Amino acid sequence: MNRENELKAFERLLDIMDELRVKCPWDKVQTTESLRPMTIEETYELSDAILAKDDKNISKELGDILLHIVFYAKIGKEEGKFDITDVINLLCEKLIYRHPHVFSTTQVSGAGEVVRNWEALKRTEKDGNKTVLSGVPNHLPPLLKAYRMQDKARAVGFDWEKKEDVWEKVAEELGEFKEELEMPDEHYNVERVQNELGDLLFSIVNAARMYDLNPDTALENTCIKFKNRFTYIEQKCKEKGVEIKSLTLAQMDEIWDEAKSKGL
Repeated sequence: MNRENELKAFERLLDIMDELRVKCPWDKVQTTESLRPMTIEETYELSDAILAKDDKNISKELGDILLHIVFYAKIGKEEGKFDITDVINLLCEKLIYRHPHVFSTTQVSGAGEVVRNWEALKRTEKDGNKTVLSGVPNHLPPLLKAYRMQDKARAVGFDWEKKEDVWEKVAEELGEFKEELEMPDEHYNVERVQNELGDLLFSIVNAARMYDLNPDTALENTCIKFKNRFTYIEQKCKEKGVEIKSLTLAQMDEIWDEAKSKGL
């Protein structure tokens, strides 16, 4: 598809959005606040499609997110605050400003330096992030938040010099967590245990990042495997006409291994 067709497709979407906003009872009453939870849901649906490597659904879910972007811009235009032109131009200006190695004369040695320059430039912008971590959304899921905070700190040099060094920290946090867990009842403190568990999880996220692994993707894939294998146990129980609660753990493990051998 050439650029002319791309522009025509985007113009068609804008025209449809204009018409929906006037003629559809549902579309005309939506606000930025009412759209927000649906936008979050659409983002997770895109995430599911990406993890499933489902190209057809990736395209579909990207369309849903694009619809939301156009919808927000349409509402902004109606309220005299911003429109789709502002959205696109602000994005273009930001991309040009934060890529001086592409659009200016700055030289970089690799992707790592690009990230460091990006974060430094963000802090110089008038409406940019004034602190290193201020760009991490408060309501980001904790696992992603930990990863992004660590990644941003790394961009300004706050990181281990060698990736192997992270394991000492993981071992330290594991030891402190176990120490709190094993406290006698009279000294056991749930809040302290919870804090140490958080520190341990944070250190594991750090370890994943040091080895260029995304902990959110890794855990999501494990959740998918667990769901598939546990569902397989349930299906086997249904076929045999028995309640899953009647199986021993050893029997469940045997069926679990069977599911695993099938690639589930």
